[in-house]
Amino acid sequence: MKPVIVTPQTMRFDQPLPLQSGAVLPSYELVYETYGELNADRSNAVLICHALNASHHVAGLKADASGQAIPRSEGWWDNMIGPGKSVDTKQFFVIGINNLGSCFGSTGPTHVNPATGQPWGADFPVVTVEDWVNAQARLVERLGIKQLAAVMGGSLGGMQTLSWTLQYPDRVRHAVVIASAPNLNAENIAFNEVARRAIVTDPDFHDGQYLRAGTIPRRGLRIARMIGHITYLSDDVMNEKFGRQLKPLASAIEAGDPDAAERLAYQYSTQAIEFQIESYLRYQGDKFSEYFDANTYLLITRALDYFDPARLYGNGSLSAALARARAKFLLVSFSTDWRFSPARSREMVKALLDNRRDVSYAEIDAPHGHDAFLLDDPRYLAAVRAYFEQTIAVDLKGEAA
Repeated sequence: MKPVIVTPQTMRFDQPLPLQSGAVLPSYELVYETYGELNADRSNAVLICHALNASHHVAGLKADASGQAIPRSEGWWDNMIGPGKSVDTKQFFVIGINNLGSCFGSTGPTHVNPATGQPWGADFPVVTVEDWVNAQARLVERLGIKQLAAVMGGSLGGMQTLSWTLQYPDRVRHAVVIASAPNLNAENIAFNEVARRAIVTDPDFHDGQYLRAGTIPRRGLRIARMIGHITYLSDDVMNEKFGRQLKPLASAIEAGDPDAAERLAYQYSTQAIEFQIESYLRYQGDKFSEYFDANTYLLITRALDYFDPARLYGNGSLSAALARARAKFLLVSFSTDWRFSPARSREMVKALLDNRRDVSYAEIDAPHGHDAFLLDDPRYLAAVRAYFEQTIAVDLKGEAA
């Protein structure tokens, strides 16, 4: 099949955006991509909400300056979304939007603050999941879409999906919430705080104004990513992929290499890597520090921490909060996901059933931990495909009739 090549678009908003913090963003831009065709009555649109370090580039290949496909530039959910895939872009018009405060094109800390002429840096206002949804709703409305066939997301994207059903209950027909939770538990908040401390204590952080200082807190970003990546994998996957495997030099000692001991001593003296898992985590950290913005990381993890619809809408009761929702739901969880465990999805299912909402639930026995929502588990992809084909598409046909 011919690859799908996509080019990002930018939409500017000069209408001020009031934020949950009480601050107001005077103007902003959102970068987005679309896939498939919007039908005549504009009823087949599906909004995809992204997770922490993802972006608007959901599927397909990026285009270079000449419009040709850039090799190995697939979107982060390309296995899920596209022609003939679980979310079939031959039938649905899919929209991916980069959130405010991100570092992939939408207005964020790396952009210029019009009031100062300097990068926003740490002065960029605090944003919440609710703020992202409000900004997304403006873009969707400007596209002429009054009601979304579905909103869908995994992890932090699932939180945005849930929030859509509460902030705009009449504008969402279906909500697909994957590997997510109605709020973070204390352990998750603790992991986020340790990662943030790694960043803000980096000498190159400069109180968040590192761009003005001409530095980047790469060491802090590396550690933050390493911490996060540990939580995305299950113990089974880490042991299967790495176990206690040593780097080749240490393995050479075990094999009797006469010069290896001296070389390994040098590695120890220079804090070189010994275990394969160390190499993997450092690789992930190095790669992340080259493309992600530190202030963006701080903003997004804070938005994760603050999200709590039960507090915002239900006086502490999730069931009371979800009484606002009108959408039909599909929730998916993964057995080894300890960051957003199946118990958290079942908590949402119960709250929806308490309100007699239409809800389907799939709990996939998968070994991959939280990262499973991005991977090619055939049972998972089939469950999403079935919901889109047998529920969402059928509803659209019924509406059209």
